[in-house]
Amino acid sequence: MIREDIRNIAIIAHVDHGKTTLVDELLKQSGVFRANQEVAERVMDSNDLERERGITILSKNTAVWYKNTKINIIDTPGHADFGGEVERVLKMVDGVILVVDAFEGPMPQTKFVLKKALEMSLPVIVCINKIDRPEARCEEVEEEVLELLIDLDASEEQLDCPFVYASAKAGYAVKDLADEPASMSPLFETILDYIPAPEGDETGPLQILISTIDYNEYVGRIGVGKVDRGVIKVNQDAVLVNHHDPDKKQKVRISKLYEFDGLTKTDVTEASIGSIVAISGIADLHIGDTICAVDCPEAIPFQKISEPTISMNFIVNDSPLAGQEGKYVTSRHLRDRLFRELNTDVSLRVEDTEDTDTFKVSGRGELHLSILIETMRREGYEFAVSKAEVIYKFDERNRRLEPMELAYIDVPDEFAGTVIQKLSLRKGELQGMGRSSDGSTRLEFEIPSRGLIGFRNDFMTDTKGAGVINTIFEGYGPYKGDLQYRSQGSLIAFEDGEAVAYGLFNAQDRGTLFIGPGEKVYSGMVIGQSGKSEDIELNVCKTKHLTNTRASGSDEALKLTPPKILSLEQAMEFIDTDELLEVTPKSLRIRKKILDPTMRKREMIRSRQSKN
Repeated sequence: MIREDIRNIAIIAHVDHGKTTLVDELLKQSGVFRANQEVAERVMDSNDLERERGITILSKNTAVWYKNTKINIIDTPGHADFGGEVERVLKMVDGVILVVDAFEGPMPQTKFVLKKALEMSLPVIVCINKIDRPEARCEEVEEEVLELLIDLDASEEQLDCPFVYASAKAGYAVKDLADEPASMSPLFETILDYIPAPEGDETGPLQILISTIDYNEYVGRIGVGKVDRGVIKVNQDAVLVNHHDPDKKQKVRISKLYEFDGLTKTDVTEASIGSIVAISGIADLHIGDTICAVDCPEAIPFQKISEPTISMNFIVNDSPLAGQEGKYVTSRHLRDRLFRELNTDVSLRVEDTEDTDTFKVSGRGELHLSILIETMRREGYEFAVSKAEVIYKFDERNRRLEPMELAYIDVPDEFAGTVIQKLSLRKGELQGMGRSSDGSTRLEFEIPSRGLIGFRNDFMTDTKGAGVINTIFEGYGPYKGDLQYRSQGSLIAFEDGEAVAYGLFNAQDRGTLFIGPGEKVYSGMVIGQSGKSEDIELNVCKTKHLTNTRASGSDEALKLTPPKILSLEQAMEFIDTDELLEVTPKSLRIRKKILDPTMRKREMIRSRQSKN
């Protein structure tokens, strides 16, 4: 049976090429919103962090109607760290729309998401977006996309893909650049003509692969998947199986069933093949599970998600200021929250360690882990994290392998030399050099993932904010040797107390301060970056002795340089291997792992001796 009344598509692209804006326009022009309804921009980015950062983190489901055909649309993330979201949702669709910026052309993440779609033999519609940009170069970008398809070994059918030209912001699409722009109809028509309708055996035993898990406080876990075979009905008995867990056979009942309509879920009593449905009422439902008919428990093979490449320890906060700002502070709180995250994030790994207060968390990159940290601190959690470290593997000859990345860097010509020098020190190898579409220098580096830890902060400083860096995971390669993360030491508080202007004034000549007057500090807390390579201990709580004779108004003459306030990402990049980042809902503090200065010196001597 072929369901001609349904089309299932995913929208894939590099970061900031306009996927979410395109979905907004498709929703508007399909009549989802009332004529006078006020609609926020990027309405699909419902998460606060997504709105603030202007990126999509989680894949989202929606559906629109066009000419009596229901088009289920999945908006996917474009950042490499959230590639796991892209991989799993492609199982639910019958084709993809690849969005490419009309000026930038195909970028590293374009290659990553397109490769995933081609591997699954999905037909591709190429949408060249932002054609109203003054510097748009549509014909050249079209050639670049075709070259990319050839490079990725696309089949004849995939190479013969249709091109649509659009301005999502202006709300129109055209099949030919000479056509008069009017609406999004040409894109809708291309979807109906080119994306195959779902087909399957409607009379066969039920089979649904759960590709996404949502969570709702009132109904609990909600599994989202496509009906691959048969019909699913409310109150139907079923069995839960998993391709990667042959022992799993759990009897369940379908208590609630929803389909997507615009931005809402609507209750339905049954759904047939090709429908994308949401199912609630099953407590132990996980991504990759297959819901089957009781008499035919056949698991659907699930796309293997790429393994994490980077890890960090999440630790119960034990600093002198612990427990003052957070709502959830114990190891039980921390453990429960981290393991709960596994319900919805398939790319994450959480492991217990020998220390009951420490948990090893592994993810796809620094951004992936920083989003988790930021989400938890907003929920009221207080904890500490260690420096991010890469995950090593060993080959059959017991040689150490490390994750490698391809870094594509666009910088103004005058900064190219500095960037090449910095990346060479971080074990990067220059693979190519050319011109980017805006005339700046494009560098292509192969570099260990650990060489990029802490690099972005330096990179933005070195290029005065004008550089753009995109990275893509390439695979594991031989270990490239030791490297130093940071050339400058830390400024460390000498005693507990409150920082005062006089103490900070004397300290600011020694480096860059991260704190201002009135902030609480404790012995072992990092209060700034040293101008030298070694750590320096300072007393910023020190006040001027009252016995000193001084002219009236001399205290007001103390000129303090404004402190450098680090963002979460900057703090994560700054910390060294012997430091921790203390995270609370109100504060970010960097500290030494060992707070006591004497113990710290002993440990430093011991580690030097063990290296020698």
